[in-house]
Amino acid sequence: NQIKRLLFLEEIGRVRVLTLNRSNRLNVISTKEPLVLGQKLEKFEKDDNAQLVIIKGAGRAFSAGGDLRMFYDGRKTRDSCVEVVYRMYWLCYHIHTYKKPQVQVVLLLLGGGESLMVPMNFSVVTEKSYFSTTETRLGYHPDCGFSYMLSRLPGRLGEYLGLTGAKLKGKEVVAAGLATHFVPSDKLVYLEKSLLSLRTGEEKAIRSAIQKFSTEVEIDERSILNKLSIINECFSKDSMEEIVKSLEFEASKVGNDWIIPVLGSLKRSSPTGLKITLRSIREGRLLTLSECLKQEFRLTINILRTIISGDIYEGIRAVTTDKDNSPKWYPPTLEKVKDEQLNLIFKPLEEHLELQIPDKQEFRWDGKYENSVYYQLN
Repeated sequence: NQIKRLLFLEEIGRVRVLTLNRSNRLNVISTKEPLVLGQKLEKFEKDDNAQLVIIKGAGRAFSAGGDLRMFYDGRKTRDSCVEVVYRMYWLCYHIHTYKKPQVQVVLLLLGGGESLMVPMNFSVVTEKSYFSTTETRLGYHPDCGFSYMLSRLPGRLGEYLGLTGAKLKGKEVVAAGLATHFVPSDKLVYLEKSLLSLRTGEEKAIRSAIQKFSTEVEIDERSILNKLSIINECFSKDSMEEIVKSLEFEASKVGNDWIIPVLGSLKRSSPTGLKITLRSIREGRLLTLSECLKQEFRLTINILRTIISGDIYEGIRAVTTDKDNSPKWYPPTLEKVKDEQLNLIFKPLEEHLELQIPDKQEFRWDGKYENSVYYQLN
Protein backbone atom coordinates (compact mmCIF):
# COMPACT_ATOMS: atom_id res chain seq x y z
CA ASN A 1 0.00 0.00 0.00
CA GLN A 2 2.87 2.37 0.77
CA ILE A 3 4.37 1.76 -2.67
CA LYS A 4 0.99 2.33 -4.32
CA ARG A 5 0.80 5.70 -2.60
CA LEU A 6 4.33 6.63 -3.72
CA LEU A 7 4.23 5.16 -7.23
CA PHE A 8 1.02 5.43 -9.23
CA LEU A 9 0.61 3.35 -12.39
CA GLU A 10 -1.83 3.99 -15.24
CA GLU A 11 -2.29 1.80 -18.32
CA ILE A 12 -3.94 3.86 -21.06
CA GLY A 13 -4.12 2.20 -24.46
CA ARG A 14 -0.56 1.61 -25.62
CA VAL A 15 0.90 3.98 -23.03
CA ARG A 16 2.10 3.22 -19.51
CA VAL A 17 2.38 6.15 -17.07
CA LEU A 18 4.45 5.96 -13.87
CA THR A 19 3.93 8.86 -11.47
CA LEU A 20 6.04 9.43 -8.36
CA ASN A 21 3.31 10.65 -6.07
CA ARG A 22 4.73 12.50 -3.07
CA SER A 23 2.58 15.55 -3.65
CA ASN A 24 3.46 17.25 -0.38
CA ARG A 25 7.24 17.01 -0.68
CA LEU A 26 10.07 16.46 -3.10
CA ASN A 27 9.89 13.03 -4.72
CA VAL A 28 12.85 11.27 -3.18
CA ILE A 29 14.37 8.18 -4.77
CA SER A 30 14.73 6.13 -1.62
CA THR A 31 14.69 2.55 -0.38
CA LYS A 32 11.93 0.88 -2.40
CA GLU A 33 11.37 3.09 -5.44
CA PRO A 34 14.37 1.85 -7.51
CA LEU A 35 13.27 -1.77 -7.12
CA VAL A 36 9.63 -1.09 -7.98
CA LEU A 37 10.49 1.24 -10.88
CA GLY A 38 12.85 -1.38 -12.26
CA GLN A 39 10.23 -4.12 -11.94
CA LYS A 40 7.57 -2.02 -13.69
CA LEU A 41 9.93 -1.04 -16.51
CA GLU A 42 10.94 -4.66 -17.03
CA LYS A 43 7.29 -5.69 -17.17
CA PHE A 44 6.50 -3.03 -19.80
CA GLU A 45 9.57 -3.95 -21.82
CA LYS A 46 8.23 -7.49 -22.21
CA ASP A 47 4.61 -6.42 -22.83
CA ASP A 48 3.78 -6.13 -26.55
CA ASN A 49 0.80 -3.92 -25.71
CA ALA A 50 3.04 -1.33 -24.01
CA GLN A 51 4.52 0.90 -26.71
CA LEU A 52 5.48 4.00 -24.72
CA VAL A 53 6.44 4.65 -21.09
CA ILE A 54 5.94 8.07 -19.47
CA ILE A 55 7.59 8.83 -16.13
CA LYS A 56 6.60 11.98 -14.27
CA GLY A 57 6.29 13.44 -10.79
CA ALA A 58 3.30 14.80 -8.94
CA GLY A 59 3.67 17.79 -6.69
CA ARG A 60 6.75 19.97 -6.70
CA ALA A 61 9.32 17.78 -8.42
CA PHE A 62 10.16 14.57 -10.20
CA SER A 63 13.01 13.72 -7.89
CA ALA A 64 15.34 15.20 -5.34
CA GLY A 65 17.77 12.32 -5.71
CA GLY A 66 18.73 9.81 -3.07
CA ASP A 67 17.32 9.75 0.43
CA LEU A 68 20.18 11.46 2.27
CA ARG A 69 18.67 10.81 5.68
CA MET A 70 18.77 7.09 4.91
CA PHE A 71 22.54 7.34 4.35
CA TYR A 72 23.00 9.41 7.49
CA ASP A 73 20.97 7.09 9.70
CA GLY A 74 22.93 4.11 8.33
CA ARG A 75 26.35 5.62 8.98
CA LYS A 76 27.13 3.39 11.96
CA THR A 77 26.73 0.16 10.00
CA ARG A 78 28.06 1.77 6.78
CA ASP A 79 27.20 -1.19 4.58
CA SER A 80 23.48 -1.01 5.43
CA CYS A 81 22.70 1.08 2.33
CA VAL A 82 24.49 -1.16 -0.17
CA GLU A 83 21.29 -2.84 -1.35
CA VAL A 84 19.40 0.35 -2.23
CA VAL A 85 22.49 1.85 -3.91
CA TYR A 86 22.87 -1.36 -5.93
CA ARG A 87 19.22 -1.17 -7.01
CA MET A 88 19.60 2.46 -8.09
CA TYR A 89 22.62 1.68 -10.26
CA TRP A 90 20.80 -1.22 -11.89
CA LEU A 91 17.82 1.06 -12.57
CA CYS A 92 20.13 3.58 -14.26
CA TYR A 93 21.68 0.85 -16.39
CA HIS A 94 18.21 -0.41 -17.31
CA ILE A 95 17.06 3.03 -18.47
CA HIS A 96 20.20 3.55 -20.55
CA THR A 97 19.62 0.25 -22.34
CA TYR A 98 15.81 0.22 -22.42
CA LYS A 99 14.32 -1.24 -25.61
CA LYS A 100 11.15 0.88 -25.76
CA PRO A 101 10.66 4.66 -26.04
CA GLN A 102 10.46 6.59 -22.78
CA VAL A 103 9.34 10.14 -22.09
CA GLN A 104 10.09 11.93 -18.85
CA VAL A 105 8.12 15.06 -17.98
CA VAL A 106 10.07 17.16 -15.53
CA LEU A 107 9.24 20.03 -13.21
CA LEU A 108 12.38 20.12 -11.08
CA LEU A 109 15.49 18.01 -10.95
CA LEU A 110 18.21 17.23 -8.45
CA GLY A 111 20.46 14.23 -8.00
CA GLY A 112 18.85 10.87 -8.71
CA GLY A 113 16.10 12.32 -10.88
CA GLU A 114 18.65 13.75 -13.28
CA SER A 115 20.37 10.40 -13.69
CA LEU A 116 17.02 8.93 -14.78
CA MET A 117 16.11 11.80 -17.11
CA VAL A 118 19.23 12.41 -19.16
CA PRO A 119 19.51 9.02 -20.91
CA MET A 120 15.81 8.78 -21.86
CA ASN A 121 14.68 8.99 -25.48
CA PHE A 122 12.67 12.10 -24.74
CA SER A 123 12.87 14.40 -21.74
CA VAL A 124 10.64 17.47 -21.41
CA VAL A 125 11.52 20.42 -19.19
CA THR A 126 9.68 23.68 -18.54
CA GLU A 127 10.57 27.21 -17.45
CA LYS A 128 10.30 25.93 -13.87
CA SER A 129 12.88 23.17 -14.37
CA TYR A 130 16.51 23.30 -13.43
CA PHE A 131 19.42 20.91 -13.48
CA SER A 132 22.12 20.86 -10.83
CA THR A 133 24.62 18.31 -9.55
CA THR A 134 25.42 19.54 -6.04
CA GLU A 135 27.07 16.41 -4.65
CA THR A 136 30.47 17.98 -3.92
CA ARG A 137 28.76 20.25 -1.40
CA LEU A 138 27.91 17.08 0.51
CA GLY A 139 31.35 15.47 0.37
CA TYR A 140 30.08 13.18 -2.36
CA HIS A 141 30.36 12.80 -6.17
CA PRO A 142 27.94 12.96 -9.15
CA ASP A 143 26.92 9.32 -9.41
CA CYS A 144 24.57 6.96 -11.27
CA GLY A 145 26.23 7.45 -14.65
CA PHE A 146 27.23 11.09 -14.43
CA SER A 147 30.96 10.49 -14.79
CA TYR A 148 29.97 9.14 -18.22
CA MET A 149 27.41 11.78 -19.16
CA LEU A 150 29.19 14.86 -17.82
CA SER A 151 32.48 13.81 -19.39
CA ARG A 152 30.82 13.74 -22.81
CA LEU A 153 29.41 17.26 -22.73
CA PRO A 154 31.10 19.84 -24.96
CA GLY A 155 34.49 21.13 -23.82
CA ARG A 156 34.86 21.20 -20.05
CA LEU A 157 31.22 21.95 -19.31
CA GLY A 158 30.98 18.60 -17.51
CA GLU A 159 33.77 19.46 -15.09
CA TYR A 160 32.22 22.87 -14.49
CA LEU A 161 28.76 21.47 -13.69
CA GLY A 162 30.01 18.51 -11.68
CA LEU A 163 32.41 20.51 -9.52
CA THR A 164 30.48 23.72 -8.93
CA GLY A 165 26.90 22.47 -8.68
CA ALA A 166 25.87 25.38 -10.91
CA LYS A 167 22.24 25.48 -12.06
CA LEU A 168 21.09 25.24 -15.63
CA LYS A 169 17.54 26.52 -16.02
CA GLY A 170 14.81 25.33 -18.38
CA LYS A 171 16.01 26.17 -21.86
CA GLU A 172 19.67 25.88 -20.80
CA VAL A 173 19.09 22.23 -19.90
CA VAL A 174 17.94 21.57 -23.46
CA ALA A 175 20.67 23.73 -24.98
CA ALA A 176 23.33 21.71 -23.17
CA GLY A 177 21.87 18.46 -24.51
CA LEU A 178 20.72 17.22 -21.10
CA ALA A 179 17.04 17.25 -22.11
CA THR A 180 15.40 16.99 -25.52
CA HIS A 181 12.48 19.47 -25.47
CA PHE A 182 11.31 22.66 -23.78
CA VAL A 183 7.54 22.92 -23.27
CA PRO A 184 5.89 25.81 -21.36
CA SER A 185 4.37 24.46 -18.15
CA ASP A 186 0.87 25.62 -19.10
CA LYS A 187 0.98 23.27 -22.11
CA LEU A 188 1.96 20.10 -20.23
CA VAL A 189 -1.59 18.91 -19.78
CA TYR A 190 -2.17 19.12 -23.54
CA LEU A 191 1.15 17.40 -24.23
CA GLU A 192 0.20 14.52 -21.97
CA LYS A 193 -3.19 14.11 -23.68
CA SER A 194 -1.44 14.03 -27.04
CA LEU A 195 1.03 11.38 -25.88
CA LEU A 196 -1.71 9.27 -24.30
CA SER A 197 -3.61 9.22 -27.57
CA LEU A 198 -0.71 7.61 -29.45
CA ARG A 199 -1.26 4.08 -30.67
CA THR A 200 2.35 3.51 -31.67
CA GLY A 201 5.75 3.63 -30.05
CA GLU A 202 7.50 4.91 -33.16
CA GLU A 203 9.95 7.63 -32.19
CA LYS A 204 8.92 9.79 -35.13
CA ALA A 205 5.33 9.89 -33.88
CA ILE A 206 6.39 10.63 -30.30
CA ARG A 207 8.72 13.41 -31.42
CA SER A 208 5.99 14.94 -33.55
CA ALA A 209 3.55 14.88 -30.62
CA ILE A 210 6.02 16.68 -28.36
CA GLN A 211 7.08 19.22 -30.96
CA LYS A 212 3.50 20.44 -31.31
CA PHE A 213 3.85 22.00 -27.86
CA SER A 214 7.59 22.64 -27.62
CA THR A 215 9.27 25.95 -28.34
CA GLU A 216 12.62 26.80 -29.89
CA VAL A 217 15.45 27.23 -27.44
CA GLU A 218 17.30 30.54 -27.42
CA ILE A 219 19.97 31.18 -24.82
CA ASP A 220 20.16 34.49 -22.97
CA GLU A 221 23.44 36.29 -23.61
CA ARG A 222 24.17 36.18 -19.87
CA SER A 223 23.87 32.39 -19.74
CA ILE A 224 26.82 30.44 -18.44
CA LEU A 225 26.64 28.44 -21.67
CA ASN A 226 28.11 31.46 -23.41
CA LYS A 227 31.24 31.31 -21.23
CA LEU A 228 32.68 28.20 -22.85
CA SER A 229 36.09 29.69 -23.66
CA ILE A 230 36.81 30.61 -20.03
CA ILE A 231 35.27 27.39 -18.72
CA ASN A 232 37.50 25.38 -21.06
CA GLU A 233 40.58 27.36 -20.07
CA CYS A 234 40.07 27.01 -16.32
CA PHE A 235 38.50 23.57 -15.98
CA SER A 236 41.00 21.85 -18.28
CA LYS A 237 43.78 22.27 -15.70
CA ASP A 238 45.35 19.12 -14.32
CA SER A 239 44.37 19.53 -10.65
CA MET A 240 41.74 21.19 -8.47
CA GLU A 241 44.38 23.52 -7.07
CA GLU A 242 45.25 24.69 -10.58
CA ILE A 243 41.59 25.08 -11.51
CA VAL A 244 41.02 27.35 -8.52
CA LYS A 245 44.13 29.45 -9.30
CA SER A 246 43.06 29.79 -12.93
CA LEU A 247 39.58 30.94 -11.89
CA GLU A 248 41.05 33.44 -9.44
CA PHE A 249 43.20 34.88 -12.23
CA GLU A 250 40.25 35.15 -14.63
CA ALA A 251 38.05 36.69 -11.92
CA SER A 252 40.48 39.60 -11.63
CA LYS A 253 39.67 40.68 -15.19
CA VAL A 254 37.00 43.23 -16.02
CA GLY A 255 33.66 41.67 -16.91
CA ASN A 256 34.30 38.35 -15.16
CA ASP A 257 32.29 39.00 -12.00
CA TRP A 258 30.30 35.81 -12.72
CA ILE A 259 33.34 33.80 -11.61
CA ILE A 260 33.22 35.10 -8.02
CA PRO A 261 30.21 32.95 -6.95
CA VAL A 262 31.77 30.01 -8.82
CA LEU A 263 34.87 30.31 -6.64
CA GLY A 264 32.67 30.70 -3.58
CA SER A 265 30.90 27.46 -4.39
CA LEU A 266 34.15 25.56 -4.86
CA LYS A 267 35.59 26.89 -1.60
CA ARG A 268 32.47 25.84 0.32
CA SER A 269 32.54 22.32 -1.10
CA SER A 270 34.28 19.31 0.33
CA PRO A 271 37.92 19.22 -0.82
CA THR A 272 37.73 15.42 -0.88
CA GLY A 273 34.46 15.48 -2.85
CA LEU A 274 35.96 17.89 -5.38
CA LYS A 275 39.04 15.77 -6.01
CA ILE A 276 37.03 12.56 -6.29
CA THR A 277 34.64 14.21 -8.74
CA LEU A 278 37.38 15.68 -10.94
CA ARG A 279 39.16 12.34 -11.22
CA SER A 280 35.90 10.47 -11.81
CA ILE A 281 34.87 12.72 -14.71
CA ARG A 282 38.33 12.70 -16.24
CA GLU A 283 38.58 8.91 -16.10
CA GLY A 284 34.98 8.66 -17.33
CA ARG A 285 36.02 10.04 -20.71
CA LEU A 286 38.00 6.87 -21.32
CA LEU A 287 35.44 4.38 -19.99
CA THR A 288 32.25 2.79 -21.29
CA LEU A 289 29.00 3.48 -19.46
CA SER A 290 29.14 0.06 -17.77
CA GLU A 291 32.69 0.77 -16.60
CA CYS A 292 31.64 4.20 -15.32
CA LEU A 293 28.70 2.76 -13.39
CA LYS A 294 30.90 0.09 -11.85
CA GLN A 295 33.52 2.63 -10.80
CA GLU A 296 30.94 5.08 -9.43
CA PHE A 297 29.32 2.31 -7.40
CA ARG A 298 32.76 1.51 -5.98
CA LEU A 299 33.31 5.18 -5.11
CA THR A 300 29.92 5.42 -3.44
CA ILE A 301 30.46 2.40 -1.22
CA ASN A 302 33.99 3.48 -0.27
CA ILE A 303 32.75 6.99 0.54
CA LEU A 304 29.94 5.61 2.72
CA ARG A 305 32.56 3.44 4.44
CA THR A 306 34.55 6.62 5.21
CA ILE A 307 37.71 5.10 3.76
CA ILE A 308 39.58 8.42 3.96
CA SER A 309 36.97 10.93 5.13
CA GLY A 310 33.59 11.22 6.79
CA ASP A 311 32.67 14.27 4.73
CA ILE A 312 29.55 12.62 3.30
CA TYR A 313 28.00 12.41 6.77
CA GLU A 314 29.22 15.84 7.78
CA GLY A 315 27.73 17.32 4.61
CA ILE A 316 24.36 15.65 5.19
CA ARG A 317 24.42 16.78 8.83
CA ALA A 318 25.06 20.39 7.85
CA VAL A 319 22.40 20.47 5.11
CA THR A 320 19.58 18.20 6.27
CA THR A 321 19.95 17.38 9.96
CA ASP A 322 21.29 20.38 11.88
CA LYS A 323 20.79 22.66 8.88
CA ASP A 324 23.55 25.01 9.96
CA ASN A 325 25.11 24.93 6.47
CA SER A 326 28.54 25.05 8.11
CA PRO A 327 30.22 21.70 7.40
CA LYS A 328 33.62 21.02 8.92
CA TRP A 329 35.48 19.20 6.16
CA TYR A 330 38.32 16.79 6.83
CA PRO A 331 40.84 17.08 5.33
CA PRO A 332 40.01 20.81 5.37
CA THR A 333 41.90 21.95 2.26
CA LEU A 334 42.61 20.71 -1.25
CA GLU A 335 46.33 20.56 -0.56
CA LYS A 336 45.78 18.08 2.26
CA VAL A 337 43.86 15.59 0.09
CA LYS A 338 46.69 13.48 -1.30
CA ASP A 339 46.66 11.28 -4.39
CA GLU A 340 47.46 8.17 -2.37
CA GLN A 341 44.30 8.81 -0.33
CA LEU A 342 42.22 9.14 -3.48
CA ASN A 343 43.62 5.83 -4.70
CA LEU A 344 41.97 4.19 -1.69
CA ILE A 345 38.56 5.58 -2.71
CA PHE A 346 38.99 4.23 -6.25
CA LYS A 347 40.20 0.87 -4.97
CA PRO A 348 38.09 -2.17 -6.03
CA LEU A 349 35.63 -3.62 -3.52
CA GLU A 350 35.51 -7.20 -2.35
CA GLU A 351 34.52 -9.26 -5.40
CA HIS A 352 31.07 -10.17 -4.08
CA LEU A 353 30.22 -6.47 -3.55
CA GLU A 354 31.15 -5.19 -7.00
CA LEU A 355 28.32 -4.00 -9.26
CA GLN A 356 27.41 -6.81 -11.64
CA ILE A 357 26.06 -5.38 -14.89
CA PRO A 358 26.65 -6.44 -18.52
CA ASP A 359 29.39 -4.74 -20.52
CA LYS A 360 27.00 -3.61 -23.22
CA GLN A 361 28.46 -0.97 -25.52
CA GLU A 362 25.36 0.48 -27.18
CA PHE A 363 23.63 3.23 -25.24
CA ARG A 364 21.05 5.67 -26.49
CA TRP A 365 22.67 8.70 -24.92
CA ASP A 366 25.92 8.42 -26.92
CA GLY A 367 26.33 11.58 -28.96
CA LYS A 368 22.98 12.99 -27.82
CA TYR A 369 24.43 16.40 -27.01
CA GLU A 370 25.58 16.81 -30.61
CA ASN A 371 22.00 17.77 -31.49
CA SER A 372 21.97 20.47 -28.83
CA VAL A 373 21.91 24.21 -29.45
CA TYR A 374 24.98 24.60 -27.27
CA TYR A 375 27.02 22.17 -29.34
CA GLN A 376 25.99 23.89 -32.57
CA LEU A 377 26.90 27.33 -31.21
CA ASN A 378 30.34 26.22 -30.10
